[in-house]
Amino acid sequence: MSLYSHPLRRAQAAADLANALVPGLRRGRPFAAPEDDAELLERTNAVIGAHTGLDVDLDDARGLQRSAAQFSEVFTALDAGDRDAAAEKLNGMIVEYGARPTLIKHDGEPWHLHYHPADTPRVPGLSGGFAVGLAILVGTGRADRIGTCSADACDRAYVDATRNGTKRFCSTACQNRAKTAAFRARQSAPNDAEASDKRA
Repeated sequence: MSLYSHPLRRAQAAADLANALVPGLRRGRPFAAPEDDAELLERTNAVIGAHTGLDVDLDDARGLQRSAAQFSEVFTALDAGDRDAAAEKLNGMIVEYGARPTLIKHDGEPWHLHYHPADTPRVPGLSGGFAVGLAILVGTGRADRIGTCSADACDRAYVDATRNGTKRFCSTACQNRAKTAAFRARQSAPNDAEASDKRA
């Protein structure tokens, strides 16, 4: 297992949580926050369940919606190259959610590192752990692997876990949109030049 696989997974969970709960733009269209409690709970459990296998209740979902907004600020700052702002935000979250390294042994697994004791409530346990994952990447020279989508009209977060570190889009759909737009721009460029020459 890669030394950085655990922080990468935690950072990806932070990105997925922000992408699911924070309004903005996604794949060229407006993306709204959950409309009601049922949708908030459904979106939150989809992310948390996929990453941890846990279920959260409505109070937890509301708390995680707040931390999702905090994570979104971190991704936006890193995308803008403002690592100081991102680091300050992450440090604040680590303190707020009481994260601290803790060795835990459970479910037949060997001792392994968590960021809270096993009995920590869901919101601080998850939010703090995700924040530490991001902080480890930022603090080990991997901040360039964290950002927001480069496609037009999309601000969804991504974490680049590829070997060569070239990911710049939140999804294959956005990558394809960007390629299509670039192709169309190249195709129209000669026509624009011809029209300019005729006017001259």
